Amino acid sequence: MIPRADLPETLPIFPLPGALLLPRGRLPLHVFEPRYLAMIEDVLKTPGRLIGMVQPMDDSGERLHTIGSAGRVTTFTETSDHRYMITLTGVSRFRITGMIEGFTPYLRANVSWDGFERDLGNAEHDRGFRREEFLDLLARYFDLTELRTDWDSLKDADDELLINSLSMLCPFSPEDKQALLEAPSLTTRRETLVTLMQFELASKRAGTEDKLQ
Repeated sequence: MIPRADLPETLPIFPLPGALLLPRGRLPLHVFEPRYLAMIEDVLKTPGRLIGMVQPMDDSGERLHTIGSAGRVTTFTETSDHRYMITLTGVSRFRITGMIEGFTPYLRANVSWDGFERDLGNAEHDRGFRREEFLDLLARYFDLTELRTDWDSLKDADDELLINSLSMLCPFSPEDKQALLEAPSLTTRRETLVTLMQFELASKRAGTEDKLQ
């Protein structure tokens, strides 16, 4: 865990649609673009080894969402053709307060960590979590999307690990991923996750009924 006082005022920014990183979660990345290779090399020289993951607001990638999530490079491997396989471990969300003009080939931003103190604490718990009902919905959603998982491990996983891992892994749209990122608590993230899965299932049923008519 990185103490609040040690969090930097600026971060290198990696805009990547559909990539969601949550506190204490793990995000594997395959880095091959020259500007992001330069970013990784610079980041590995810093004490915190932090990268800010941010969702673009459109296909151009020029407009970014204000809220992102910082991850610490916890593992990295360089391939023979000079690419990096890295794992980011989520530290805390942040808010972009302004972009930095400079000579780096990648984006950098001034950031504020205010309002996200909960991310730096212990793992959250969801007091209203009904695991059996949730897993039943998840099974129907996984069947719809043809996803597979180890159900025994899901049944035993802590609330935060289960909810955050599914939020990161499920194939939702970038805007839906952003809604999951910005959820103020684990409970609201679980409620958002449930709503998204229910919507996908309802859309599938509606499409099936239309074909039968």
